[in-house]
Amino acid sequence: MDGVILLDKPAGISSAAAVAGIRRARPRGTKVGHAGTLDPFATGLLLILLGRATRTQRFLLPLPKTYQVTARFGARSSTGDPEGEITHTGHVPSGDLHLPEGTLRQRPPAFSAVKVGGTRAYRLARRGAEVELPERDVLVYRFEERWRDGDRRGFEIECSAGTYVRSLIAALGDAYCETLRRLRIGPFDVAQADPERVLGVSEALSFLPEIRLTPGEARLALHGGAVPGEAVSPVRLVDEDGLIGVGQSVAPGRVRPVVVLRA
Repeated sequence: MDGVILLDKPAGISSAAAVAGIRRARPRGTKVGHAGTLDPFATGLLLILLGRATRTQRFLLPLPKTYQVTARFGARSSTGDPEGEITHTGHVPSGDLHLPEGTLRQRPPAFSAVKVGGTRAYRLARRGAEVELPERDVLVYRFEERWRDGDRRGFEIECSAGTYVRSLIAALGDAYCETLRRLRIGPFDVAQADPERVLGVSEALSFLPEIRLTPGEARLALHGGAVPGEAVSPVRLVDEDGLIGVGQSVAPGRVRPVVVLRA
């Protein structure tokens, strides 16, 4: 079956392990992937891609994310989470904090899944290698404090893809992410998670605008040809039979499929 599973990942397993569990439950040879890694200590929404849906990963990865965070103050972690080496400092803020929003420059942590010369940064860091990744722009749409209890505070953060919440929390002072839960990915909500339900590819991509094609245009698109249309972002190409694929603008008034999803 082709489609997307909304999985509520538990703590203690990697995203790769979650994918492997789904793969074992599917017929042999089924392609299975995911759109957006969650750290092993984190919980929450993981999009599992099945069959032809694996071709849509590039359109799902850039979607904004929403997280629920418990930050523990008065201590620092070498990894920014409970799995690192914890150093207690006792410096706990008493008042309101400056919670940054908008475009920020952020350096991914050494313990991250970013590849350095083909190797994951966290693997190099665990070997004791010096890892310093280049800074990049990220966008924080919303950073709200929800509660306080002693040296812990709860936050909800909505941010662009590629934002490291662990780094946002560490930048608040002597603090690390004690718990991290992903609530949303674009239009998908963890409250809708069900490992037994598979969203069809057309439904999973319904957040994209669509261009409806005539029978002649549909035949052209099925063979990778450009069709009439305007697109400022990826668009669904559909005809009377449903989804054909996803296209992008190649010239004024012309859109070419970059992924064909119909056999």
